[in-house]
Amino acid sequence: MNYAETETLSRKMKDAGYQQVSFNGVADYYVINSCSVTESANKKSRQAIRAAHRRNPNASIIVVGCYAQLKSKEISAIEGVALVLGVKEKFNIVERIREFEEKHAVMSCVSAISEVESFSPSFSCSERTRAFLKVQDGCNYRCSYCTIPLARGKSRNPSIASLVEQAEEIAACGVKEIVLSGINIGDFGQSTGETFIDLLRALDKVSGIERYRISSIEPNLLTTEVIDFVAHSRAFMPHFHIPLQCGCDEVLRLMRRRYNTDFFRKKIEEVHSKIPDAFIGMDVMVGSMGETDEYFRKSYNFIESLGISFVHVFTYSEREQTDALKIKPHVQESVRTARSVELHALSEKMHQDFYKKFDGQIRPVLFETKTKDGLYVGFTDNYIRVQAKIPYNARNQIIAVELQYKDGCMYGVIHNV
Repeated sequence: MNYAETETLSRKMKDAGYQQVSFNGVADYYVINSCSVTESANKKSRQAIRAAHRRNPNASIIVVGCYAQLKSKEISAIEGVALVLGVKEKFNIVERIREFEEKHAVMSCVSAISEVESFSPSFSCSERTRAFLKVQDGCNYRCSYCTIPLARGKSRNPSIASLVEQAEEIAACGVKEIVLSGINIGDFGQSTGETFIDLLRALDKVSGIERYRISSIEPNLLTTEVIDFVAHSRAFMPHFHIPLQCGCDEVLRLMRRRYNTDFFRKKIEEVHSKIPDAFIGMDVMVGSMGETDEYFRKSYNFIESLGISFVHVFTYSEREQTDALKIKPHVQESVRTARSVELHALSEKMHQDFYKKFDGQIRPVLFETKTKDGLYVGFTDNYIRVQAKIPYNARNQIIAVELQYKDGCMYGVIHNV
């Protein structure tokens, strides 16, 4: 979603007459769309600010995004920062730049998150193969470890009609795949009284878009209706990303997640039964407050038993103003790291096992890029990364290839060329 918003900010500045240059080049303004989901994300934002200042000490640095919303004073004190724009103001970036140019003083425009009610449309369209379309923002959940509601505000969304118009605009750019993005996209409809399944049905009819992917959806919001629709739709791919966070009920309760492991298992089994070839990825947090050795082992064994395709492992990071800080025991950094390594290894095994299942099958691939070695790279409908030698320009083309698994990679062979 940050990618979609960054591109939208870029378009706004270009429309106002600014010329975009590489972030590694010399610019008058550097715009950093920050994240704050972990302390590591905060650190990367600070590093980007300082790197920009080194490239051009006379430049004005503009920081927007979640880190800007949560830590505006901290950011304003960093040398080179000229503008700090919170959630409510970041899409008014052109107006705020003009105001800054008149005052020539550091400006921090950050409203209380309770005042943020509007939805700002965003989508990416610079790459001709895949676009990101923001369909929802904010979150009404209160998971104990998470600052997103403090950084993004309450759940809100635009109308289905407006999103269809944006999808049509993306299609007019020649893009064939759209990834639906948001903070809690299954909660779509809070602002308009519409439903997520109605959005899927409407987008499925947009001419020119041949593929959609649902970026991430909470297990309690992945309804049977949504699974059935994806199983039979024209353009929605057999691909789900379902956050688990932990495979232990005791920790899930501490996290204030809205499901237990029994519910999650049944959801995975439902996807497997209706869409056997589906790629299923999920998020898992390691080292969260209260995660004992016993609880971690329960979580590991549960994840191993699911037969999914991939685990996005991330390490718990203490966040200010979250209830998780009150939970005991505290997990040492070295233990968090060891658990992360163990789960990464499990994820890699699951990923490779998933790839091996499709060795010898013929599947459609949307080719996106070409490597220095002359191989085109793209993804199957069920999100297998494929490399193929193709004797013509295959970029942005969907081509059926025979999959051949070798040494941890999937290659594609085109017959009858």
